[in-house]
Amino acid sequence: MSLTEREAEPVASLSSFPPFATHPHSIRKATATIQPLDSAYRSPIPNHGSTISRPRTRTPVVPFNKGTRANLRMERKQMRLNHVGTLRSFVATLLLTLVLAPLTFAQGSGTTPSTSNARTNVAAGQKMKVKGVVMRRDADTFIVRDQSGAETVVLLSDQTSVKTKGGAFGGGTSFGQTAILRGLNLEVEGRGDSSGRLVAEKIRFSDRDLRTAKAVEANVTPVENRVGTAEGRIGQVEQNAQRMSGQLDELAAVSNAASGGAVAAQEAANKAVEGVRVANDRVSALDDYTAQQSLNVNFKLRSAALTPEAKRTLDEVAKYSQEAKGFMFEVTGYAYDFRGKEANRQLSQQRAESVVRYLVETHRVPLRRIITPYGYGAAPQPIAENTTREGREQNRRAEVRVLVNRGLAQPATEMNPSKVTSATPPQ
Repeated sequence: MSLTEREAEPVASLSSFPPFATHPHSIRKATATIQPLDSAYRSPIPNHGSTISRPRTRTPVVPFNKGTRANLRMERKQMRLNHVGTLRSFVATLLLTLVLAPLTFAQGSGTTPSTSNARTNVAAGQKMKVKGVVMRRDADTFIVRDQSGAETVVLLSDQTSVKTKGGAFGGGTSFGQTAILRGLNLEVEGRGDSSGRLVAEKIRFSDRDLRTAKAVEANVTPVENRVGTAEGRIGQVEQNAQRMSGQLDELAAVSNAASGGAVAAQEAANKAVEGVRVANDRVSALDDYTAQQSLNVNFKLRSAALTPEAKRTLDEVAKYSQEAKGFMFEVTGYAYDFRGKEANRQLSQQRAESVVRYLVETHRVPLRRIITPYGYGAAPQPIAENTTREGREQNRRAEVRVLVNRGLAQPATEMNPSKVTSATPPQ
């Protein structure tokens, strides 16, 4: 019998089995028939193309004893310790790299680490937004320190917009650049210039922060000025005392050598003392402004437009400002009492703004040189009576005062006496 016939024979016999649920004799017969088939089915002869496959053999299961389980636990514990040691080594290496990286960079660049506040340099043309507190305020620049301690130098320009935050609907109140004080918490947006400074385009702050900065400025600045002035004067007095001591010694020697030189020596000593006094006064006046010139610009009835004569007057004061140093313009507007209080105030404000607009647009006077204009309305003490026509013409005016730093003031250039008079307080 061939292999194919031997494997096919059980299949043909299985199809001829009677139902099991018949007679017990049939069940015994079927059992006797299946037993040889089972031995043939478990034969080790390989199956070549047969439809009946051999059953899968099970892998013997090796029972675990206590020693085997203990060894496995020890191996797993050792693997975990190896992983933990490797992880710790990696973390230590990473931390060491991070610590040594700044030192290595500093050595490579030839610089040493500094503990002072870092100065932020803004690339030319780079747009940047800075939030922080004003730490220092100069004429055209100020320094902002953010929460990380980095300081940025901000440059003011004529196009810088200074306003309060207007909330969800925008708006906000515009302020002059003089409103930027030390201690003011603000936001600055702008672009960098070639010097690493941030040229401000927009400056925004809240009303509450502005009130806080004004309070700080009003209380701290006078104290600082007094302390700084006192220290400067003490140092100058010591230097002047040493200088005068040397000069007096020389003068004494000259006086002893020739009695006729005593008068000349006394005059030289007096000049030296006067020079010291003048220098002290000049240094003390560096933080003080004085009204050096004042003029009135008149307007037509119920008008805020500049007349040709008013423009000529402003041309002269603008020419004067070009030759002065450390100056500022103070512009105030007035109206005579002819309508309601609010109407007079609005008209006087418009007249003051007309003067500022002419100085800025025609003569390119920087905005930082102009104090925020203000309209007083009808002055409580007008310069002339409102009962006459001439008096009302004089009261319809805007007053321009030139404030000059006393420490930097130079001899003033003479102006037209019919237009410019000595400084007077606002009426």
